[in-house]
Amino acid sequence: MPPRTFHSYLPRSHRTYSCVHCRAHLARHEELISKSFQGSHGRAYLFNSVVNVGCGPAEQRLLLTGLHSVADIFCESCKTTLGWKYEQAFESSQKYKEGKFIIETSHMVKENGWD
Repeated sequence: MPPRTFHSYLPRSHRTYSCVHCRAHLARHEELISKSFQGSHGRAYLFNSVVNVGCGPAEQRLLLTGLHSVADIFCESCKTTLGWKYEQAFESSQKYKEGKFIIETSHMVKENGWD
């Protein structure tokens, strides 16, 4: 089997989060905004930006914090659904989430220098 290649590689000198299923890089620790989020299936982290992630169509969902327009995100390598991207928040107190990404902790593994 040929080695797996990913669209983007994050620098080895940075603490990163990777897909637990295929080890594709997903985000640098510096892009983490909050660890206090709830995904569809458990705890989730909010990131400012991610890599190696595809986006589905946006749809309106009533989440714990109100109505949002969100698009499911998936790993470009193994196609696992990871969480979602906030496209639009309809309440002014939630606008900071727009353009940000939720990844459920069950789909991530920490790599590079977490000791």
